Amino acid sequence: MSTSTNTTAVKPSTPPEPTQSPRLIPSLPDDVALNIIARVPRRHHPTLSLVSKSMKSLISSPLLYAARSLLSCAEHFLYISLRLHNRHFMRFYTLYQNPNNPLNPKYSLIPLPLIPSPSLVGSAFAAINHKIYVLGGSIKDIPSPQVWSLDCRTHKWEPAPNMHVSREFAAAGAFDDKIYVIGGCVVDNWARSKNWAEVYDPKTGKWNSVPSPIQIREKWMHASAVIDGKVYAMADRNGVCYEVKSGNWETVDSDLDNGWRGRACVIDGVLFCYDYLGNIRGYDVKEGTWKELKGLEKGLPRFLCGATMANLGGKLMVVWESKNGGGKETEIRCAEIE
Repeated sequence: MSTSTNTTAVKPSTPPEPTQSPRLIPSLPDDVALNIIARVPRRHHPTLSLVSKSMKSLISSPLLYAARSLLSCAEHFLYISLRLHNRHFMRFYTLYQNPNNPLNPKYSLIPLPLIPSPSLVGSAFAAINHKIYVLGGSIKDIPSPQVWSLDCRTHKWEPAPNMHVSREFAAAGAFDDKIYVIGGCVVDNWARSKNWAEVYDPKTGKWNSVPSPIQIREKWMHASAVIDGKVYAMADRNGVCYEVKSGNWETVDSDLDNGWRGRACVIDGVLFCYDYLGNIRGYDVKEGTWKELKGLEKGLPRFLCGATMANLGGKLMVVWESKNGGGKETEIRCAEIE
């Protein structure tokens, strides 16, 4: 009886080669492709994101926006929060500019996804880099400490750390990549009194209290701005400002306090707003004087209230509502002043 054994040589297995992510543009190195894609206007980004997964990932990445900034291709967009008369919730829109399409108006409002807490009333707002922060506000007359952030690259909402106290109708402003929020709370106990003013650092994700004198702690604020390193908070009685570098508080100059009406914006250290007669005026904090903006006598309606101003890349934007269709429709209009 004989036996035979068959042996088969087994080759050692070789690990599979790592798969490389596809190039942004197949025929070009990614660094060259990035240089090209960074020059494409943002209005084409939704279409670009449909090309491939790698392209979609790039469109929402900080790398693309850093490249756009280095190439001086960064664009400025205006975001508007509206609560229309026939709606019970707040919604954000972006002002979309399409100058190359003669069939559409130069500007149109594009609705963004609803904020997770759309019923908020009296929220404060601040912007740092590519994010807009919605601070506090009340729901059914109950103030909230909630904070939401909108990523302007992806138009996605994310929760941010809550403030130490609940607020409504607070003042807020951004300086040196930090958010300062003032007032909007009742200082009826030690915790609320200590945190009447707070500062938020997005890098650490933490809120810290800002020391403040007891005698300046008003509850509701009707306007705010940041000018030359100072956060201005305007109350019904005597506005205050906080100098970030020194940590000092001071009352607002009486001329500024009396002349500041409604929502304002700051351009090159000058605060612009409407006066009692519906004229646009600018306040120079260094000179301490108001000056009327000339040349607009026939270009804009005279507003006594309801108009909003914004700094869009160094240009003054005025946004207001007008009624159409017997008051059933609301039309949003804007004017760009260089």
